Amino acid sequence: MKPSIVKAQPADVLKDASMIKQKQMMAAHYDRLTSAPQTGEKVASTFVPGNLNELIMCFDLVNNLPEVNAIQSGLRKQSGQYIMEAERAGHSEDVCTYVKSDIGMMMKGNIGPNGKELPKPDVLLLSYTGCFTFLKWFELLREQYKCPTIFLQTPYMADGKVTPNMIQYMVKQFKETVIPTLEEVSGVKFDIDRLREYLKKSAQAEDDLVYILQTGKNKPSPIDAYFGGIYYIGPIFGAFRGTDDAIDYYKFLREEVDERLLKGLGPVTPDGPMGEEKYRLVVEGPPNYTSFRQFWKMFYEEGATVVASSYTKVGGTYDYGFRHDPDRPLESLAEYCLGVYTNRSLPMRIDMLTDYINEYEADGLLINSIKSCNSFSAGQLLIMREVEKRTGKPAAFVETDLVDPRYFSAANVKNRLESYFQMVEQKRSGKGVAA
Repeated sequence: MKPSIVKAQPADVLKDASMIKQKQMMAAHYDRLTSAPQTGEKVASTFVPGNLNELIMCFDLVNNLPEVNAIQSGLRKQSGQYIMEAERAGHSEDVCTYVKSDIGMMMKGNIGPNGKELPKPDVLLLSYTGCFTFLKWFELLREQYKCPTIFLQTPYMADGKVTPNMIQYMVKQFKETVIPTLEEVSGVKFDIDRLREYLKKSAQAEDDLVYILQTGKNKPSPIDAYFGGIYYIGPIFGAFRGTDDAIDYYKFLREEVDERLLKGLGPVTPDGPMGEEKYRLVVEGPPNYTSFRQFWKMFYEEGATVVASSYTKVGGTYDYGFRHDPDRPLESLAEYCLGVYTNRSLPMRIDMLTDYINEYEADGLLINSIKSCNSFSAGQLLIMREVEKRTGKPAAFVETDLVDPRYFSAANVKNRLESYFQMVEQKRSGKGVAA
């Protein structure tokens, strides 16, 4: 099928053919997930950073991602009521809104985006990669579901290096705790050759993803690596990495991006093809999902394209060279968990964002500071000032939240963005310095 732009109904939203394909893949996965009680398949709940999808598939388990469920609730504008439900039950306003959306959704029937009830997990698999909230989240889920819980401890990369001892420590956990528990829960014996085959497929899809993200170095960029990037990372950061479906999707997406690149076109927005590229930005922090289209529109109406972002690295920093390696299967899984963005120290994050601004020839850094996400927001002022100092490019903040509509002020965000673009113009003309 030749890549093209497809008119999607309702709401007159234009989407790439790849976006439609991704949506269909996600819908099929949710149908499989909600059918698990009927099919007899068992379910593993886990998180995106450090997601061990290849290992999960070795035990015929269906992957359920609570944070993705929260994102889906935000996009469908249902997360607000779920968050209020959780707060009425005693959860603080300061708690991560992903958690409250998930807890509130459970309290109101646990209905997934396909309108069907999500199944209870048979096992909770936490590959801890730097976000402390995940620990507390799974404690709540363990209390709710009374199912086995696996905790895979990933050493924090405080000094920016992966050591042999770190890898050995994690491989030991795989052998002594993770794999035996998954065997017990699933009734399926672990087959390392099966894992190797999945890892081989992962690496193939990862090659294409890196190619796609790095097309942002072109002028104009054929992609938006933040808003459009949300669609791009969905399959590989979730339940499809290691599958033929992921290989097919990223091949299709690559062809689509190459077509735009050949024609000198920018990314496709919900209102049609991007106009003139006036600003090239690097963005730090997750997006706001409850007003996702409105938020995106504030950028493309100003001619601003995000050419690189840190958020598209939460499920793997593949552009820094990592690939899943079938010749070192367990060691490779350990290295993957160690390298994800949430497990990287502040100096490593600063280095990454600085590299992106220089390599992608961006006009500056914009930080979307998330009220309830300490994993991202802690240290962002330091990040902003240091990146600004190293690159000489202006940096600025906007403030929203993940899936809580109460913390998205369109007027405030728009004013800050307009001020930032003026700052960029002043910097270009030499009339002002970054504030």
